[in-house]
Amino acid sequence: MSALTACRAGSRCWQSWLSQVGPASRHRSPQRVAGAFPARRLSSMAATIRFSPATRSLFDEPLGITVQGLSPRQQVTLRASLRDEGGELFEAHARYQAAEDGELDLARCPALPGGSFSGLEPMGLLWALQPRKAFWRLVKKDVQTPFLLRLEVLEGHGDDPGRLLAQAQHERAFLRDGVRRVPVRDGRIRATLFL
Repeated sequence: MSALTACRAGSRCWQSWLSQVGPASRHRSPQRVAGAFPARRLSSMAATIRFSPATRSLFDEPLGITVQGLSPRQQVTLRASLRDEGGELFEAHARYQAAEDGELDLARCPALPGGSFSGLEPMGLLWALQPRKAFWRLVKKDVQTPFLLRLEVLEGHGDDPGRLLAQAQHERAFLRDGVRRVPVRDGRIRATLFL
């Protein structure tokens, strides 16, 4: 039995127990069972986000996004966000339904209507990023530092999605490892040399 299967089985047992006790009992602190975690903690541990490449990619490279450990055909909302160099927040969100095996692969699962985009768009959460501040543009001035992309998986759909199931961060860089940026200033020449 895998750890994920054991985790799901434990979560089902705990949720079954909660459904059997009355509403008044639920508002009191439940008795702790040795080795058992609350159902909320178990279900939040099950979902994981996987990026490809794993932790860092170039800004113009495709980024694979997969969510694993969801329930079969579970409805979730994915929310992506990043802050520019001025601290302004850019966000995008999309509604999805996991496959029968509980996996959500953005390259195979289309986004459902009601989010920032819909249809089969593996990179939709990146190109659909919009600023909270009106008429603001995403501009990169210092290419030596990456943008930090944050991705959250939230339960359900709607204007106010449910609890947080998983979150992860990924760096979107502008220079490959080993590349140096050298400013060139000679007379009236102003340039940048990348070595």
